[in-house]
Amino acid sequence: TPISILFGCDRGHPIDRYYIENFLLQHKKDIHGRVLEIGDNTYTKRFGGNQVEQSDILHAIEGNSSATIVADIAHADNIPSNAFDCIILTQTLQFVYDLPSALKHLHRILKPGGVLLATVPGISQISRYDMDQWGEFWRFTTQSAQQLFEKEFTARSVEVEAYGNVLIAIAFLQGLAAEELKPEHFEYRDPNYQVLITVRAIKSKTD
Repeated sequence: TPISILFGCDRGHPIDRYYIENFLLQHKKDIHGRVLEIGDNTYTKRFGGNQVEQSDILHAIEGNSSATIVADIAHADNIPSNAFDCIILTQTLQFVYDLPSALKHLHRILKPGGVLLATVPGISQISRYDMDQWGEFWRFTTQSAQQLFEKEFTARSVEVEAYGNVLIAIAFLQGLAAEELKPEHFEYRDPNYQVLITVRAIKSKTD
């Protein structure tokens, strides 16, 4: 059995969040204007700050009192087109079965020139809570992410990167926390051990 079945949350900061938050920090200038985030707006406020003019929260079903929009992102016809300057989509697409439809809507609701900042899991345990509630369908590689996003965004406007190495993968699967590793453990990237995939995709200004 693993040391923790809670992604290390009971021991400290989850290892994948180390990479996610560094990715958002690196691209914080993209988080401005009207911003959409999934579930809550923690990252919108943390990394967007006073650059954000309007913060929207998307939730798939009724019941989230903080949500400003209720929609399944794969069937989001109720969300207006060309609405958002930035969409923050962290660790969400693995729970969406119809990925092509989800990407079509994400592209549609971005303003021309808007930016989608997404992260998806590579090597990771199953989230049992989410699988039971929503379904959990996918794990990704840089190749699958690149091809998936290129179908809606042009190849030139999609930047895909992978983070992780064998030590990080083992520690993450065991449920260790980021605080239990050294900073240099995170720095080395081995393309054969893709723990987290990040995607920055820009909608063309002519779309």
